[in-house]
Amino acid sequence: MQLTAKLIRLLPLQTGEGKNGPWKKQDIIVETDGQYPKKICIAIWGEKINPSILIVGATLDISFDIESREFNSKWYTDVKAWKIESSGDQQILPPPIEEIDYSQAPEPETDLPF
Repeated sequence: MQLTAKLIRLLPLQTGEGKNGPWKKQDIIVETDGQYPKKICIAIWGEKINPSILIVGATLDISFDIESREFNSKWYTDVKAWKIESSGDQQILPPPIEEIDYSQAPEPETDLPF
């Protein structure tokens, strides 16, 4: 499946050691576009974690699989990304800082009310 969504939050990177060696997992929260936006938590595993495109505010093209499993008679669903790309040639830049010219500010009044 594929989805284009805006990255709104990066959750803490998780790491560990398993029987097959070390592992790492990054969960991200994305928000879809449209009249009724939806928030989705997507897991990224191993080498697929690319910090250079995981920037809050960036629009991402995400290819993923959905998988459910049963544990103790309850069902759990995972959304696992297998490919993440930046959507288009966008750059996320901080908002410009406005410079204030104080040389043309009006003179303060000296007639104080107190």
